[in-house]
Amino acid sequence: MSADPLPTQSSDEIPYYRETGSECALFEAAYRCHLPLLLKGPTGCGKTRFVAHMAARLSRKLFTVACHDDLTAADLTGRHLLIDGETRWCDGPLTRAVREGGICYLDEVVEARKDVTVVLHPLTDDRRVLPLERTGEVLQAPSTFMLVVSYNPGYQHILKSLKPSTRQRFAALTFDFPPADVEIEIVASESGLSKDLCAGLVNLAQRIRALKGQDLEEGVSTRLLVYCASLVTDGMSIKQAVRHTLIEPLSDDADVIAALEELAGHAFG
Repeated sequence: MSADPLPTQSSDEIPYYRETGSECALFEAAYRCHLPLLLKGPTGCGKTRFVAHMAARLSRKLFTVACHDDLTAADLTGRHLLIDGETRWCDGPLTRAVREGGICYLDEVVEARKDVTVVLHPLTDDRRVLPLERTGEVLQAPSTFMLVVSYNPGYQHILKSLKPSTRQRFAALTFDFPPADVEIEIVASESGLSKDLCAGLVNLAQRIRALKGQDLEEGVSTRLLVYCASLVTDGMSIKQAVRHTLIEPLSDDADVIAALEELAGHAFG
């Protein structure tokens, strides 16, 4: 299998992403080798931003699908629709990505119905084809096409997990929240807040994350930290911003909220 040269994109057109390991090199290698990629990690740790960053870096059009319980294979491949009195075939995002040689990203793929993974199988082996039964076409994916899927393994129920036969069709990469110094840099860069204040927010987030599995299903995401810092940059007090971004979104339980507010009070007074 020959490797295709990687296209280039000017840095000012690429969404900001702070690399924490060798994930960019792995993505580029998977792209060159025509391998599908599975991203695993908690909500809000940067998986979606990473894919957007890499798509821009590789000068590839990105087709993103937020998967959900009602998502069907037809939502991805396409369907016949009545348009101006005529029945016309309309490509779905997966089909468009294959036709145009782009990157198709299925976020939280295990949330989709089971027939979705069946559609993906021919694209995730050496065939790299997408059969369209309703049009009679069998699309051959060009060398520039790439399939990327993601999910949060810590949140998924046993009934919502990828089958081993599907998992083993992908190269995989595990994401987690970045180290404190890197997360401070990310939050400061995204929000414009000083690194000193961002350090306090990251420290609080780490304390809250330590409670995951006890009273909380999920810890504070890097995304929520950026939201919090952005509100502070806009003039909101840290106490208010923390409540609305790092506490309220995590729980509806009054006792849990009170405990988190006490934790935040120790951090910021």
